[in-house]
Amino acid sequence: MRVIAYLYSDPMLEAASDPAIWGWEVDQVYQDFADPAQPGSRPQLDLLLAEIAIAPPNYILLRRLEELGDSLVEVSTRLNSLEAEGNLVIAVEQDYASHRIINSPESKDSRAAWQLALMRLSSEIQQQQRSRRIRQGHARNRINALPPPGKAPYGYRRGKDRYALDRATAPVVKEFFEQFLLYGSLRRTVRWLEKKYGKRISVSTGKRWLTNPVYRGDLAYHDGGIVQNTHAAILSREEAAQIDRLLRRNRRLAPRTASAPRSLAGLVLCQTCQSGMKISRVTAHRKGKEYLYLAPTQCPKAPKCKALAYEIVLEKTIGAICRELPGAIARLTQQVSAAQDTEVGTPSLPVQFASQIGQKEAALKQLPELVTQGILDQGTADLRAYKLRTEIAQIQQRLAQLPPVNLREIAQAVTIPQFWLDLSEPERRFFFREFLREIKIVREADTWHLELDFIFFQDLPQAESS
Repeated sequence: MRVIAYLYSDPMLEAASDPAIWGWEVDQVYQDFADPAQPGSRPQLDLLLAEIAIAPPNYILLRRLEELGDSLVEVSTRLNSLEAEGNLVIAVEQDYASHRIINSPESKDSRAAWQLALMRLSSEIQQQQRSRRIRQGHARNRINALPPPGKAPYGYRRGKDRYALDRATAPVVKEFFEQFLLYGSLRRTVRWLEKKYGKRISVSTGKRWLTNPVYRGDLAYHDGGIVQNTHAAILSREEAAQIDRLLRRNRRLAPRTASAPRSLAGLVLCQTCQSGMKISRVTAHRKGKEYLYLAPTQCPKAPKCKALAYEIVLEKTIGAICRELPGAIARLTQQVSAAQDTEVGTPSLPVQFASQIGQKEAALKQLPELVTQGILDQGTADLRAYKLRTEIAQIQQRLAQLPPVNLREIAQAVTIPQFWLDLSEPERRFFFREFLREIKIVREADTWHLELDFIFFQDLPQAESS
């Protein structure tokens, strides 16, 4: 028994199919790839048709009938040619197997049933081919870095071949980002947007704005690819990296805590009972004075761990940051250097990322020359350029997740107590979460002290191996 198979795929839409997908013992596989320079050409299918006329196989395997052509007429013509010598054609992903006309009383009924099944499949084939043409058009837009279909995001309008800033709405989006960067609270920023501009959006929409690559000057496509610097950005790269850090840190906090008015909210933990601490407000009877306390939320002990005066904890937190932050940064820098020294010649993460970006940009510059020399056709070069650009964008994203390179300079600025005292509570909350993961209350008999857990160099991205 001789079995052959045929595959057709479009590199713009899918990865090349594995010739060993059939689960059958296939004697030979013919495989064609879509060529933008020669639409509709299938040289391997033509070769298959020529060879089966000489040596007909027992079975011919296909994935789907629409792979035989770009129209229903082409599919029908080539299917008839494949079945002309009595070959049995099987479409493994469709309910189709060739009808062999035999001289028996049942052949008439069997042929009628086969023709009815083929008629039902013809509608499906036309639908699949129409879907493929639409997806090919979208793929060409991706390769040419054109905007995806649909309405332009709020703040932009559609230009001829790219998004253009909408002068009426772009300033609204810009201020939305500035408010979030200032206070670090998404819900507060959404409420502010409605109050000032009458623009009502949900919190989920606000989060999509904060993470949407379009506002950073990039285009994102449904296949997950991102092409950078395709149009004017509303959000700078530095601001975008800061927003990403804020969103990651807010994920560890309760939703209400992320927008709490007090700077220590969500950061303080009682080490004795392992309970988070909430901020309680007490007012004196017939007096306007207000007292704030930090009390454990779920203390299992009896008697419960005592509440602490908020102002005292805040004062000690500021003192501990000013005292410990420079040493913590120095120790972490030494740890990173020691980790790099374990393997001789291992560069730092920023250097590794920059090297990878440089290699891919060099490959990108070589593509026009390869087309000129005839090594690559234009369609293949365009597809390779798109893949290189998306890979560069991915590395840039990992590079943006790294801590600021000027940590020592930042530490010098924030280790002055007056810097913290001059801030409002929301501003102080923002800076605390830039530096601190957690503040632990360590109790010893009738006294207590603080232990700070700094956030630097946690969950850093890894460089790709070359």
